[in-house]
Amino acid sequence: MWLGAGASLTSPAWSRAPFSDYPFRLGVASGDPLPFSVVLWTRLAVDPLAADGRGGMSQRSYAVRWELAEDERFRRVVRRGVVTATPDLGHSVHPEVWGLRPGHEYFYRFSVGSEVSPVGRTKTAPAPWEFRRRLDFAFASCASFAAGYYTAYRHLAEEDLDVVLHLGDYLYEYGMDEFGGARSLSESIGTQFAGETLDLARYRLQYGLYKSDPDLMAAHASAPFIVTFDDHEVENNWADEIPEASSQTPGVAFLARRTAAFQAYYENLPLRSGQLPSGPDIQVYRSLSYGRLLDFNVLDTRQYRDDQPYGDGVAVPGPETTDPNTTMMGWEQEAWLRHRFRRNQGRWQVLANQAPMAETDRDPGEGKLVWTDPWDGYDANRRRVLESARQLGVDNLVVITGDRHTNYVNDLQVEYGAPDGDVFGTEFVGTSITSGGDGADMIPAGEQYLASNPHMKFFNSQRGYVRCRVTPDTFTSDYRVVPFVTRPGAPISTRASWAVEHGVPGATLAYEGGVTGRKFGRNMPSEADLDTRRAGDPARLPG
Repeated sequence: MWLGAGASLTSPAWSRAPFSDYPFRLGVASGDPLPFSVVLWTRLAVDPLAADGRGGMSQRSYAVRWELAEDERFRRVVRRGVVTATPDLGHSVHPEVWGLRPGHEYFYRFSVGSEVSPVGRTKTAPAPWEFRRRLDFAFASCASFAAGYYTAYRHLAEEDLDVVLHLGDYLYEYGMDEFGGARSLSESIGTQFAGETLDLARYRLQYGLYKSDPDLMAAHASAPFIVTFDDHEVENNWADEIPEASSQTPGVAFLARRTAAFQAYYENLPLRSGQLPSGPDIQVYRSLSYGRLLDFNVLDTRQYRDDQPYGDGVAVPGPETTDPNTTMMGWEQEAWLRHRFRRNQGRWQVLANQAPMAETDRDPGEGKLVWTDPWDGYDANRRRVLESARQLGVDNLVVITGDRHTNYVNDLQVEYGAPDGDVFGTEFVGTSITSGGDGADMIPAGEQYLASNPHMKFFNSQRGYVRCRVTPDTFTSDYRVVPFVTRPGAPISTRASWAVEHGVPGATLAYEGGVTGRKFGRNMPSEADLDTRRAGDPARLPG
């Protein structure tokens, strides 16, 4: 584990800036690692909870210095520069650092005057031609501040990871009481968080609250992030230019709201200049490769989708869900994904996806009942994605997904209800960081899903994240869970581990924790063995 701390610079050229308080209260971050480059991030804010959303900053611009070194004491600085933090972008900076070594660990920090930020750790992707032996990453989603403490983020920061993927609902647009909802904070955060988030000042304020959480800051400082959004970064269940039915911002007003939400999203996350919004539009679907081992294809399933069929609720599948003219991704993004399937060289093709792709039938009887906001509402688009992967020779398709506030393992099929031979890939659905409250190992809905969906192999409704280890032979997902979030200090454990073997679609249970602690397969390691392996040399995990 590594967590950075503050440092001081003594050069007289770095004179004190006129701040009323420490300006790095939102921490530091890095993201979108390439073989020779990474983007760094910070946002100046002396008072993140200032009601006007400006973080207590004046309307002037500031010169922000950054340094990147091979050691956390900054004795071997390899790159440094100066960027300008302007009020137009909420005093955020996003320097893109180039000329780095592939697959290499670095440390970075920022400074304004004599004020110095915490230190962050980052890591570049391997060289395009490298077939590396191991990649360790985690994915997370759905972190409502009002639902509980970010203890899972703290545990994530303590994992030794190459990269973290955040799959959406980084924050929620909803209002909360002045004591942080379920957190029941002893000190008031103010009444400015009452009511739903609608404009730029409030989106900035919402990020200021969320990002001031020390556990989230620790997670960002521990590893580079690759991020995409779902709905709550703007508004619940929005679709392209269409707000939810109960929206407070219908029509043109919704596009103004989307413009504000995307600007605040860019200002507060480690995104490159290519993701700088243009009005209500932002480009976030992209591909990032880890040599010849794995390609991350990051999706955007909100900005280009057709409106949800059958009124955006639970419905019996019908002509609207199977209409070949409907899309969840937009036609241009669909074409882009086909192109990536054709050109990407990674052994494992991973879709970083927002909402469950596998069918989730809610009817325990002979019929089907699905929720139409995820891919079940866009069956034709789902079929096109899976068929194109099949036609283009994708052997190892893995979808990683957020949104559900529960853990699933699914077989991916083009035709659900068809024989097992139709299994074409695997979906790992990860639970929330906090959303949904404390949760439970099993709930009635989970029992119903397992009974109604033979392709669903695992269900759990606790909070946490998914830790993944990828080797040339195996893709293993550990479901890391905490027993509670409504009070701080929860321990972390692995509820289950599921493994996909190279060339064999579908996952097999490798380890099951909880009450039984059962191991599956021949010579399966214990939980202690799993952790020991992750700390040392890679070892193939039997399936």
